[in-house]
Amino acid sequence: MNLEILTPLGKTYSGEVIGVQLPGIGGSFEVLDNHAPLVSALKAGQLKVLVEKNRNEFYNIQSGFVEVLDNKVTVLVEGSEEATK
Repeated sequence: MNLEILTPLGKTYSGEVIGVQLPGIGGSFEVLDNHAPLVSALKAGQLKVLVEKNRNEFYNIQSGFVEVLDNKVTVLVEGSEEATK
């Protein structure tokens, strides 16, 4: 599936991934291939990108929203920066 992390300053991440873990306002949740359509609010926290089976990347995000539709995950947040775990 395709993941994009967008901020007012531009695109932080764009690429094919196997999943993503997100800090929802009601708790953390994960989106994998063929997930049902979804729109959810996000709180500030750490976003985990499951790039490959044994390779993950982490981003510290500010609050925002995520949309999941047709195997595309679009994360719209106030700010985002790559983190080390």
